[in-house]
Amino acid sequence: MTRDAGGPVAAGAEHNEEAMTSDTPTAFALRGTIVDCGPAAGPRVGDEALRVTEDGALIIDNGRIVARGPAGEILREDSAHLPVHDYRDCLLIPGLIDSHIHYPQTDIIASYGEHLLAWLERYTFPAEAAFADADLARETADFFLAELFRNGTTTAMVMGTSHARSADIIFEAARREGMRLVAGKVMMDRNCPEAIQDTAESGYRESRELLERWHGVDRLAYAITPRFAPTSSEAQLEATARLAREFPDAYVHTHLAENRKEVAWVGELFPEARSYLDVYDRYGLVRERSMYAHCIYLDDTDRRRMAEAGAAVAFSPTSNTFLGSGLLDYRATREAGIRTGLATDVGGGCSFSMLRTASEAYKVSCLNDTPLSATSLLHLATRGSAEAMDIGDRVGHLDPGMEADVVVLDPAATPLTARRSARATLEETLFALFFLGDDRHVAATFVGGRNAHPERGPAP
Repeated sequence: MTRDAGGPVAAGAEHNEEAMTSDTPTAFALRGTIVDCGPAAGPRVGDEALRVTEDGALIIDNGRIVARGPAGEILREDSAHLPVHDYRDCLLIPGLIDSHIHYPQTDIIASYGEHLLAWLERYTFPAEAAFADADLARETADFFLAELFRNGTTTAMVMGTSHARSADIIFEAARREGMRLVAGKVMMDRNCPEAIQDTAESGYRESRELLERWHGVDRLAYAITPRFAPTSSEAQLEATARLAREFPDAYVHTHLAENRKEVAWVGELFPEARSYLDVYDRYGLVRERSMYAHCIYLDDTDRRRMAEAGAAVAFSPTSNTFLGSGLLDYRATREAGIRTGLATDVGGGCSFSMLRTASEAYKVSCLNDTPLSATSLLHLATRGSAEAMDIGDRVGHLDPGMEADVVVLDPAATPLTARRSARATLEETLFALFFLGDDRHVAATFVGGRNAHPERGPAP
């Protein structure tokens, strides 16, 4: 199969072969304690299963996992010629998957809070207006991806700005890295500064051009991206619905029911709708491959509708607590049958680390009387996010045939975690890493079989 720097070419993408390079990853093995989650037994929290192979090995060839098992069985004579990256003191986990993040908000991370709508006006909109400068967008995209890899994130669903070029730039950067990434140009034609407004017509046209240019190329996919209902007129939502009908395999990516004032505003703007979700549903945007960030203020009718339509939730605990928006009822969401992923939501979220974001998910779940185990947290950040993004057959666990997105976690990277894990069980160590771990604990990040974090791991 023809490859770029680490990602398989999707069907129909052959016209982009000029970007392919000859640095196809060679076959090699990773040795360490393999830790991932199997299929959940059901929709309830706690139905997840942890799979552990101590002193295990993964054989990676052409960007995919081709074998998994105990090292003594996998590293046999017929694989003795392979280079082995020995991480026997570390955990080999699936690449972490961020189901909702804004790359143009990188430089406003940890800006003094206020509530959501004021935060958008004071920080977000000015930051996004600056992305009219393609050089700024390009430099930010490169930094953004490096920061993801530093923290072990190998797949992300990303919002750009209303500038079509911002979507091109993040796709170009991700393609160079061989990363699996979903992204899109933000659409908003009202209730925002003129500098970042599009129109119903231009939003449709530019989104369609981007979709035709990028969707299905290598490991990339396009998301039709109305920012949220208040910033799209009925005409723009109609245009968005038209795109969704024309490209049923594209994603829809937006925000839903994050903040009480936002929900009330939607009620004023769309008085005919039963609920915030119903606004989107009236335009055919509640469907398979629809990713809705936040979803805090939903009722049982909304949850049933999302589940039956196959729409997904991006659980964003860090930004929800930082902006005082509220607490997602994760148990109710899961038990309704809604696929749910974990999201940093940078820059409302204050960390690129999915480890730290998982720790916030635990705290939110405790406040809702449903504390999450280490297994549940790992599932949420890997296989659960992959299933929410409809890519669970490609990433999210470490079985043979999967794309080789693998993160090496070092429990002894700091004196405190070394001490904490010295006498702990594996699950206790994993749980502690969610709370004490950060980029220092990511020893290597393999993206499509290529090490994208070379300052810590083996050379790419």
